[in-house]
Amino acid sequence: MSNPPRLPDTFNRLAWSNLAAQSAEQIALAAAPIVAVLTLGVAEGQTGLLQTALTLPFVLFAIPAGLLADRISRRALMAGAEALRAAALAAIVLLLALGALNLPLLALLGFAAVCGTVVYSVAAPALVPSLVSSDLLPAANARIELARTIAFASGPALGGALVGWWGASLAFGFAAALSAIAVVLLSGIYEPARTPAPRRHPFQDIREGAAFVFHHPLLRPVFITQFIFNTGWFLQIAVFVPYAVRHLGLTAAGVGTVLTMYGVGMVIGALLATRVMQRVAFGTVVGLGPVTGFAASLVMALTVLVPSPWLAALSFFLLGVGPILWVISTTTLRQSVTPPRLLGRVSAINIMSYGARPLGSALGAIVGGLWSAEACLYLAAAVFGMQALVILLSPAASLDRQPDMVGDEVAVRC
Repeated sequence: MSNPPRLPDTFNRLAWSNLAAQSAEQIALAAAPIVAVLTLGVAEGQTGLLQTALTLPFVLFAIPAGLLADRISRRALMAGAEALRAAALAAIVLLLALGALNLPLLALLGFAAVCGTVVYSVAAPALVPSLVSSDLLPAANARIELARTIAFASGPALGGALVGWWGASLAFGFAAALSAIAVVLLSGIYEPARTPAPRRHPFQDIREGAAFVFHHPLLRPVFITQFIFNTGWFLQIAVFVPYAVRHLGLTAAGVGTVLTMYGVGMVIGALLATRVMQRVAFGTVVGLGPVTGFAASLVMALTVLVPSPWLAALSFFLLGVGPILWVISTTTLRQSVTPPRLLGRVSAINIMSYGARPLGSALGAIVGGLWSAEACLYLAAAVFGMQALVILLSPAASLDRQPDMVGDEVAVRC
């Protein structure tokens, strides 16, 4: 068995900063609604408004973040974003100490902290290709996703535990310290100089990035697949908890255990990703995620006929394993076929596919309200089938190997 590839030290600093930044985000996101309910005494409707404030930056600032990432130093942009997050979280700690925190201030500072998340999420994939060689991109992206997965799996539990054991101040203070550590790590990264971008109207830059994605024979089906996947995923997750309690007979602890299998699958998928991509055709790996997602949705739909918690757990495990391979392989694909000057904007457009998430949740609310949760699971399986079909019929699924890296001379159709 071959040894795992050795990644450059400068990239390893980015990977560690990513772990710190993602952990800070997950701890703070878990702590915010707990503090809102237990400390500020807000009701369910108001916590919904808080969650809206914590997700809105992805819609509002992904594209502006992409523009900045293509115009200025990506390392400096990420460090600034993390510094903003650290300052916002530290301000929450200060307001808690003064007894002056209220829901509008919590929402405002949480909004600012998530703005840091958006900038980091857009700029990091654009920075990676300048830190590692083309053949190391899959291993580098796997390392980035493993850090994100660990934070995703452990951050909410850690945030809740910190609030419960030692109070909200320590939870937000710990998250702020992690963001500060990320800033320090980012400051030590050497980023190669890029050719300065021409000064143009921002809408011209946005149009250029969007035209590249939606005219590219490989990136267009990837975006469409991801948009449909997010719709199906949030359609299913919107009804799972009441469905699991009513139909599968799960307790709160049982629901939590089943949902945990998603994180377990993500960790295993991220650990295996580099070896899988060394042994399997690149296009096959790209197709694995959507196909596994479709299989997972069929397993979940099967629980309507066979109400087994084990089948539900298997479904969530498959939804973790397959899509993490999708994220790693398609990120590598984008980095390979996108000119360096466009990487920030193309990364931002990819983030915009998250806009399908509220669409899926809304579908769940409508279909579940008019018919049943079971109907939602059947519809989710159909949606997952659509996204698998889109990618399997695309040229991306037939790639034998990772495409060669392109340069800035590649033309863009507008």
